[in-house]
Order: sequence, then structure tokens, then C-alpha cells
Amino acid sequence: MFKKTLTLAVAASTLIIAAPALAQEVKLGFLADVTGPIAGFAPGMVDAGNLAITNVNDQGGILDGQTLTSVLADGACDGGTAGPAADRLVNAENVVAIFGGYCSGVTIAGANGSAIPGNVVMISPSSTAPAVAELDDNDLIFRDVVPDSIQGVKAAELLLAQGINEVGLTYVNNDYGSGLAGAFEDAFVAGGGTVLANVAHEDGKADYRPEIGQIEASGATTLVIYGYENAGGGAILNQAVEAGSFDLFVGGDGMAGEALLASRDAASLEGMILTQAAPAEGPAFDALATITEAAGQDANGTYVTNSYDAVFLLALAIEKNGSAEREGVSAALREVANAPGETILPGEWEKAKELIAAGTDINYEGASGSIEFDDVGDVAGAINYFMVEGGEVVNKGLIE
Repeated sequence: MFKKTLTLAVAASTLIIAAPALAQEVKLGFLADVTGPIAGFAPGMVDAGNLAITNVNDQGGILDGQTLTSVLADGACDGGTAGPAADRLVNAENVVAIFGGYCSGVTIAGANGSAIPGNVVMISPSSTAPAVAELDDNDLIFRDVVPDSIQGVKAAELLLAQGINEVGLTYVNNDYGSGLAGAFEDAFVAGGGTVLANVAHEDGKADYRPEIGQIEASGATTLVIYGYENAGGGAILNQAVEAGSFDLFVGGDGMAGEALLASRDAASLEGMILTQAAPAEGPAFDALATITEAAGQDANGTYVTNSYDAVFLLALAIEKNGSAEREGVSAALREVANAPGETILPGEWEKAKELIAAGTDINYEGASGSIEFDDVGDVAGAINYFMVEGGEVVNKGLIE
């Protein structure tokens, strides 16, 4: 059963005032957190989304030859900023659908404030908080990233399997941090482990020594950090290393960006464990790797595959829907993403258009992995773990 629907009266009224008129261009909103704590990798996600748009336009455009365009609004990884940003996309720019948000709080704020009332489909490439799946969204909010309900459980299983039975835990006090920390703690305790200290932290502080001291006083020698590398999580890591407080560090995907070792002494982080959704492999990933290489982008960048897939899927759904109206995009999205159907790989826009025009079912195979949306708009997936070894972040493979 899909998530709870809005009332028919609200849906009908918003459709009348918010549906975009036909034009020579079809607008996609990019609710992108290009400033704030994930600013280190968000621009690469925007670039990947725009690359998908370029592929569409270079192969005949969307619908009857119209141009697909992006409209950027910065959510800044902040729910307060996200509200006005999403409102501009939905009610001023009249976008057909939205790629984003990136941070979970931005997705939730944008969905509740504007997208759901405006009947606008959103696909997030990186909002992993379990709370996203709990939205009363009329089947409008999707994500093609593995949720933290899976990542947290797998991280707990990994540590327990390695004989780590006691940890200290700190998390950024937002939907992402609390959701991931909650999933981890529940699984860790259920598996026989003990969380000696569980301390929330706020981004933007200069001094995290009180939080570090509280966790150190518990006797923990392993510190799990669920935050952002270039915000509070990174500052906690730096100050904990400086103090020599812990023997081992563990982080989630928010700590796993390319900048982790760029400004730090890698030797001080030797053995650090990081978890992140498993990178895809096979024909779909290879197809995108070829496309990104030609464009000077890196398919292995953080959430690049998820971002390309999200935008390409939205374009396919609009094409399948047959118009630039918002009504029907959600159902069309499920049709082009989920089996059965003839396989479409990244970049195969012209092939997809011909099949859709002929009435043939298609099934987009994502570079980020197989995209089969479940009842709440989530995808299944696997989690890899990485370790800092010899000055590099080394992929250790799937957490079995």
C-alpha cells in the first residue's frame, strides 16, 4: 500500500493552480545543497544531473522536441533554507519535477512545504534518513539511494563481526544523523554490542571537546561519527585525533567524501572504517563511465551515479507521461524504472523515445544499481565498507 494520500480537495486545488503550461522548454528543479556541510561533493552531483539533461537534448529533446532545462535552488542542507527554495521551484518556476533534495532535512522540508501540495514528484539521490520513507506523500517522493535503515544495520554487523563490541557514538542532530545513529544503535545492541555513550552534536561549532570528553569518559576506545566531513563530524574527528582520545574511528557516507584525507594526516586515521552504498558495476555503470569520461566528469564521485540516474529517470517519466503536466509523472516513473520492460542504459535516450512512442515497456537499469522502487519509493541495495590503509581509502567490498 502506498504512503497515505492527501485529500482529494487539496490535490485538486493545487493541480489547478500549480500545473505548468506547455512551453518550448520543460523545466526540472534541482533542489541542490551546493552550500553548507556537503558543499564538497554537491557540485559534482549537479554536474551529473545536468549531464543527463545534455544527453536528452543532444538526442532529440523531450516530448515533441522541446528542450529539457534545469533550474537550481540551493537548499544549503538546511530545512529552513529549503522551504523557500522548494517554493520557488514549485510555484514560481513551475517545474514539472524535482531532482533532490540532497540532505534528508531538505528533502523533507521541500516535500512537505511545496512538492506534495503542488503534486510534484521528487527523486533524491542522497537523502538516506528513514524519515523520508514515512512522509504522507501521495506517492510523490522517491529516492535512488540505499536508506540508512540498511547502512546502519550493516555497519553494526561489520563491527560486531570484527570483534568490536563497545563503541562511543556521536551524530549530527538532524534527520540524517539521528536516523543513521538510531538504526546503527538498535542493530548493534540487538547483536550483543554496547553503546557506551550516545551524544548528539550541532554543526557550526568551533569546539567539540565537551562532546568528545563525554564519550571518552564512558571508556569507549572506538568512536562512531555520523556527521559531515566538512562540518561538525570533521571537526570532531580532527579534535579527537589531536587529543589522542580513541584507537579507532568509524564513519558513514557523510564522512566518506574525497576530502577526508585531503587536509589530514592519513597516518593518524590508519584503520578508520567507512560505510557507503556499494558502487554499481556492469553494463549500466560502464555506459555512464564512458559518458562521464567524455564530459570530464568522474562516475566514481560521491553520488554521481545516483544523480545521473535520478535526472534521467525523471526525463523518461515525463516522456512516458506524454506531456509536461505534473499529473501522471509518479505512475510513469514506476513504469519506466521497474521491470518488466526492454532494458535502457544511461545515455540511451533516443532508443527509449522510440520504444515509448511504439508503446513498448522499458526498464531503466541505473548506473547506481538496479532501480526497482518499492511501495514507499525506496530501492534495495548493498553496503560496502572502506578502510584507511597506507594513506589511501581502500574499498574492502560488500558487508556480507
